[in-house]
Amino acid sequence: MKRLSYVLLAMLMMMAGCSTGGDETKPAGEVNQEPEDKEAVAQADQLEVVAENLEVPWSINKSGETFYLSERPGSIVKVEGGSTERQKVTFKKKVSQAAEAGFLGFVLAPDFEQSNKAFAYYTYENGTGQFNRIVELALKNGEWLEGKLLLDKIPSGRFHHGGRLKIGPDGKLYATTGDAATNPEIAQDLDSLGGKVLRLNLDGTVPADNPFEASYVYSYGHRNPQGLAWSKDGTLYASEHGPSAHDEINLIEAGKNYGWPEITGDDTKQGMEAPIFHSGSNTWAPSGMAAHEGKLYVATLRGNALREFDPAANSTREVVTGLGRIRDVIVDGDDLYFISNNTDGRGTPSEGDDKLYRVKLQDLR
Repeated sequence: MKRLSYVLLAMLMMMAGCSTGGDETKPAGEVNQEPEDKEAVAQADQLEVVAENLEVPWSINKSGETFYLSERPGSIVKVEGGSTERQKVTFKKKVSQAAEAGFLGFVLAPDFEQSNKAFAYYTYENGTGQFNRIVELALKNGEWLEGKLLLDKIPSGRFHHGGRLKIGPDGKLYATTGDAATNPEIAQDLDSLGGKVLRLNLDGTVPADNPFEASYVYSYGHRNPQGLAWSKDGTLYASEHGPSAHDEINLIEAGKNYGWPEITGDDTKQGMEAPIFHSGSNTWAPSGMAAHEGKLYVATLRGNALREFDPAANSTREVVTGLGRIRDVIVDGDDLYFISNNTDGRGTPSEGDDKLYRVKLQDLR
């Protein structure tokens, strides 16, 4: 079985795996993890660098042949025709520079090519504390401007901000939120927006068919989910950082409770859902994810790899390694794109980091 990797000095790879702070640094995999092929040779010619010198990129979006990447300090990078342009984003609140916080989730509106609108998830601080909010952005003359506020006062703390935004096949806006680290019990509190997968109409109102009346909550009992993906049949999956390993891939259903902080790993409790994959005593620190032809492709941070999950076979394997921390991934046609995240203060950047990469899906088999 082929495993795609990249040639880096052994010392650099060791350093990239050692980071500090937050659950992205805990030692994550307990499913049928295929043994690593020690004789696999890095094949750099199978990877194309689409853009480089990115500053802590977090989300990948693609419209036609143009990419728009959010950067945690508060910018959007436009990549088109081999050129890169860092575009200013004018937020109404100052973007927090706290650990793991900042400009996180970013997704283009379904009618972006006509409306020039998108949605953003970012962290800010005021006199009463630190919070996350979801807003509408509009692109005008090469600059993004914050417009309508969709949802505010999402709990935030030292770590665990969640932050992924995705438009579902139902046309709704989904958002992952963390438990804010200091008070994990809010993940079980249906009156709190923390530790949840949220579902919104694109105008910020609550969908009438959400599982809890007049509530944005779609699922709950999450610790720090950072990835969302739908399979072709509409099944929703989410990636989640666990405590002391036990990172998770969950199959998300409306109204279900995913157990944090009551259960982790193989634990069971009536009324709570166990993950379809978890990492046992290892650490993946999974982030962005994409679904394609029955497989899930998941970016991992501490895991320093792009992982493939096969729900049907209950197996997982690394398909890209040696590039350090990976934050997000998308599939477009026959291509898979992903971004490294070595400039986030927890990795060891190489020359030109961070980068947007492209690889043919056929080269991952």
